[in-house]
Formats: sequence, structure tokens, C-alpha cells
Amino acid sequence: MKLKSFIVTIGSLVLTTGMLYLIGHMFTIPWLMFHHKYIVNGNGFYISAGSFDPLIIGLIVSFFAEKIYVYKFH
Repeated sequence: MKLKSFIVTIGSLVLTTGMLYLIGHMFTIPWLMFHHKYIVNGNGFYISAGSFDPLIIGLIVSFFAEKIYVYKFH
């Protein structure tokens, strides 16, 4: 039971996050796109990351998917 719940949770997280990033890049929606920059120069280095909104939405969806799965099959 716990393995199936884990698979549902991780699967919904990966699927939701991947689909949102894909939609963001296909339709050029900035808050759904992930941009990563890493620059090293003589003065130091610069790190920049993109939107984490799809990841947060994916976490919320996976939380509810697990709750629904546990409630439905309990």
C-alpha cells in the first residue's frame, strides 16, 4: 500500500511539473518557464534560476493526489 501511494505521489508530481514547464516553454509563459544561468568570471560567480511556480503547483497536486488515493483505497 505504501509503495503504490508513493508511486502515485511521485508520478503526479513529475507529470504535473513537467506538463507545466512544457506548456510554459511552448507558449512562452515566463512564470511557467525555467531558466538557469551560471556565470563564472574574475570577480566571482553569478547564479540565477527561473520560475519555481510549476514545482510548487506540482507539490500541491501531488499532496492532494496522495490524499485522494489513500482515502479512496483505505
